[in-house]
Amino acid sequence: MIHIVLGTKAQLIKMAPVMRLFRRRNIPYNFIATGQHKETMTGLLKDFNLPQPDITLYSGPDITSPLRMFAWAARILFRSLTSRKQIFGNDHNGIVLVHGDTLSTVLGALIGRLAGLKVGHVESGLRSFRMFHPFPEELTRRITFRLSHILFCPGEWAVKNVSHMKKTIIDTGCNTMIEIAALSKDLSARTDHVPKGIFCLASIHRFENIFNQSTFRELIAHLEQIANSTPLVFILHPPTEQQLHRYKLYTRLEDNPRIELRPRYSYLDFAALLRKAEFVVTDGGSLQEESSYLGIPCLLMRKATERQEGLGGNVCLSRLDSRTIRNFIENYSEHRCPALSCDIAPSEAIADEVDTYR
Repeated sequence: MIHIVLGTKAQLIKMAPVMRLFRRRNIPYNFIATGQHKETMTGLLKDFNLPQPDITLYSGPDITSPLRMFAWAARILFRSLTSRKQIFGNDHNGIVLVHGDTLSTVLGALIGRLAGLKVGHVESGLRSFRMFHPFPEELTRRITFRLSHILFCPGEWAVKNVSHMKKTIIDTGCNTMIEIAALSKDLSARTDHVPKGIFCLASIHRFENIFNQSTFRELIAHLEQIANSTPLVFILHPPTEQQLHRYKLYTRLEDNPRIELRPRYSYLDFAALLRKAEFVVTDGGSLQEESSYLGIPCLLMRKATERQEGLGGNVCLSRLDSRTIRNFIENYSEHRCPALSCDIAPSEAIADEVDTYR
């Protein structure tokens, strides 16, 4: 049996092409949700015409703070140890597919190993080679590599990073996000929320950025600087909004006529915004990828990135350097590039490998 363990919105978005392909091929799978982003995943399943999880390990509100995350992780591990049959049935020869670099990734790989099953890691082999940038993702990836039996790597660079490990390594060619970027153009979404004129789309939510007051204040100042020249739509993740209030920055941004503060959208509504943005400012790896698959200029507010998409092209890695950020703002049109393409459908490569576990 194939078991898919997911916990976050980004993981579901990137695994949607695989799950949709499984359904087209009539490959059965057991969808296990860790509940990390339960509230935001429900709408995504509807957008992608996918069924609700077969098993939900946690049914509370979304996990938005470090303290709640540790308590949630302990509950997931306890339940997996005491309810193995309920989660995996009588399967002793199946595979657990996990994705990415979140705590749900590590938990999924760990409960798979504890159940005596094989573990496959999708989006494997990515490295920044800096333990605290990004944190904790660099750590969770390294742990997941070791817990996994099969590493599905999105390209030659990722393959090279894990080639020394005694694992089955599958090159999927590129990231499954490229399939979602194409799919989102075909799925219906409203457009009444898209500004009529030019605008910059911003999203800042990384742990190492928003929970460091000095760094966060500096990033907000950069967004205000950008807004002076280009109207800015700032998408607020719940932890980001909490920190804005904590540091008394929310009202300042709310009162800025050049900045619109907006809540997170469904994926399709967000994709509609992204496609019309003049440029993107983000600290998220998935948005770095997606902007590259669309050819949209992207200012990456990080000191390091584990992803190669767009670097040296549409993506400018700021390293949080003021001069680099200012240069991008003044010359962002130079980063407008042809959309990246891929010769392989990543979901096909994954499905072909795990089909024998059905």
